[in-house]
Amino acid sequence: MQKTRLEAFSDGVLAIIITIMVLELKVPHGESLDTLTPLLPVFFSYVLSFIYVGIYWNNHHHMLHATHKVSGGVLWANLHLLFWLSLLPFVTGWMGENHFAALPTALYGGVLLMAGVAYWILAHAIINTEGQDSLLAKAIGRDAKGVISVVIYAAAIPLAFYNQWIAQALYVAVALMWLTPDRRIERVLN
Repeated sequence: MQKTRLEAFSDGVLAIIITIMVLELKVPHGESLDTLTPLLPVFFSYVLSFIYVGIYWNNHHHMLHATHKVSGGVLWANLHLLFWLSLLPFVTGWMGENHFAALPTALYGGVLLMAGVAYWILAHAIINTEGQDSLLAKAIGRDAKGVISVVIYAAAIPLAFYNQWIAQALYVAVALMWLTPDRRIERVLN
């Protein structure tokens, strides 16, 4: 099967996710800067989630650029990833509205953890479809960066109940690790 419909559908879903997240930013009543202060946690949670969606979009694009064919398993693995990413607007809003409280911060990490696992499953579904000598298999290798990310998420979730700012710092650290699109794939493609 061709990958074009998978790419188009995924791009559309990610665009809708970003749109839903921005709609959570409510316009304040008032014209002074003071009316914006209560919105700062919502805005900062939006920025972090926007960056995460951007990271997934960039890396998903790179992954599919290295992919030549898809199977039913790849389609379902992609839907699995999109499911977890579609929960980002909810956990983003909940975390921001509650000023990064422990439970919303932990649940945010849970969604990030499951999205990371889903991305790993998608990558391996593509490799299973294309074979161990595929471009993607060569590019990701043992995927230490992906494994480290999942481990950090798993550590951050219980840490949110001890100190949610440590958990937030870990979420930001993972985002910073992935901010540049996956160069492993770019190297193999070039």
